[in-house]
Amino acid sequence: MPMIRECIVTTVGPTGQHHIAPLGLIEQDEFWVIAPFRPSTTLTNLEAAPFATASFIDDVRIFAGCVCGKSDWPMEAVPGWSAPRLSAALTHAELEVARNEGDPQRPRFFCKIRKIVSHKPFLGLNRAQAAVVEAAILATRLGMIPREKIDTELAYLRIAIDKTAGAAEREAWELVTAKIETYLRTQPE
Repeated sequence: MPMIRECIVTTVGPTGQHHIAPLGLIEQDEFWVIAPFRPSTTLTNLEAAPFATASFIDDVRIFAGCVCGKSDWPMEAVPGWSAPRLSAALTHAELEVARNEGDPQRPRFFCKIRKIVSHKPFLGLNRAQAAVVEAAILATRLGMIPREKIDTELAYLRIAIDKTAGAAEREAWELVTAKIETYLRTQPE
């Protein structure tokens, strides 16, 4: 099973505007694979400009915020590279698309790593941070998975929030679970 690294990916659109999205980069051989769902801005941008920046962060409010529609996080230019990084990035990776494989639902962009740069020390994750990331992933799959699975997953993830969350993790949890609960209220039981 391949390793998946959760991060925030920045791509650049046809008119030069940047777009950020939380994505899991799939490690496959010497490549990191970006596999956005159709339709998506990330997909359109990668087709127009075959490069991206992956920002690796420990502030899960950014994952939750991106999933809930917030996209105005502070960014910083990357010298000699068109796709900026998150200012909160502990590390960023500059990725060049070497090839892509079409797919009706989820094309795959195989990226070579141009450069990896560290900005701040990584002091580890707590279980609540991982729980927020998992809840954010659930929030991107609403309509694809059954309600029972969503309820079961959230109940389990809440244990980590209750035991290990700090203020930032609780804020992120509340944001992403509010999105999920809003969706669930509109669905028949």
